[in-house]
Amino acid sequence: MVKIDMEAIRRLSVPDRVRLMNEIWDTLQPSATQLPITDEQRELVRRRLAQHREDPDAAITLAEFTARLESR
Repeated sequence: MVKIDMEAIRRLSVPDRVRLMNEIWDTLQPSATQLPITDEQRELVRRRLAQHREDPDAAITLAEFTARLESR
């Protein structure tokens, strides 16, 4: 296993940490279907999907979300 310098990661700005998380996430996506999901997680996804279907205009784009994070 690769040793990760957590202190260096903590020193990154929040936007840089978000970008790092996105880069890591992108490496997981091809195998995400192999990850187990709990009944609670499955129910949460169902609820959120139902909320989105009820009011799709309440959603924001990734760019809007990122801009909000960076403005903090």
